[in-house]
Amino acid sequence: MRALADLHNHSCLSPCASLEESPSLIARLARERGLDLVALTDHNSALNCPAFAEACRREGIAPLFGIEASSIEEVHVVCLFGSVDEALDFGESLRGRLLDLPYDPEKLGDQVVVDADEGVLDLVGYYLGAALSIGFDELCAEAADRGAIVVPAHVDRPMFSVSSQLGFLPPGPYDAVEAMRPLPPELSRGFPVVSGSDSHYPEHVARRPFAVELPEGALDPSAAGSLLETLREALRSGRARPFWDSAARSGP
Repeated sequence: MRALADLHNHSCLSPCASLEESPSLIARLARERGLDLVALTDHNSALNCPAFAEACRREGIAPLFGIEASSIEEVHVVCLFGSVDEALDFGESLRGRLLDLPYDPEKLGDQVVVDADEGVLDLVGYYLGAALSIGFDELCAEAADRGAIVVPAHVDRPMFSVSSQLGFLPPGPYDAVEAMRPLPPELSRGFPVVSGSDSHYPEHVARRPFAVELPEGALDPSAAGSLLETLREALRSGRARPFWDSAARSGP
C-alpha cells in the first residue's frame, strides 16, 4: 500500500510553534489533508505525545511519537519511537542535558502541555529550544541505541542543520535524512531522503509529506507495535519518495 507520511510536526509545546497547534489539531488536519501516518516531534520534549496518541486514535490516523533534539552544535535530529512511553523516557533522559538558559515566555513563547481536548495541563518553565549538552554523534547514537528511527532534520537549511552547523553529514546510524528540496550527494551520503513539513502553524501541516510503500495492514491500530520497524525497513529498502519526486504525487 502507498501511504503519505509526515514525520516532523511541532505542537504548542514547542516555544516557536503557534498556540493553536495542539496535538488534536495536528491529528485532525493530517486526516483532512490526506495523511496516513503522522508524528509529533516537539523540541527536546515528548510531553504532548500522550495527547497526540489519543487524538490520532480518535481521527483514525497512525501515529509515531518523537522529539526533535538539538545537539550542542545546534544540529536538529528527529528521533521517532513506536510508543508514547519510549518517547517520554527519551525526553526525560534529555531533560538534564538541556543547557540552562534564561527563559522569558513573553519573549520566547509559551510551552504548553495539553490533553487531547486542548485542556492546559502544564506550562513548562525551562526553555525547550536550547541546545543539549551532548554532541551530534553521541545524540544520534543514543537515540539509535534506544531503538529510535534517527533522521537528521532539514539537512539543507541554512540554520540548525548538519550543513549549516557542521558543514557536512558525518557517518552515523541514520535511517534517512530529511530535506526541503533535492539534495546534492554529499548531503545524503547514500541514505534515503524524505521530506517533512516541520509544521509550526496549522497551515504548515501536510505541506511536505513523503510517500512510502508499506505492507497491507501496516497502519492498522492492532499493528501499532510493529509500525516503527515496518517503516524503518521501508526507508532502508528505498521505498520512500520525497514530495518533489513525481512518484510521491502519483496514485497507487
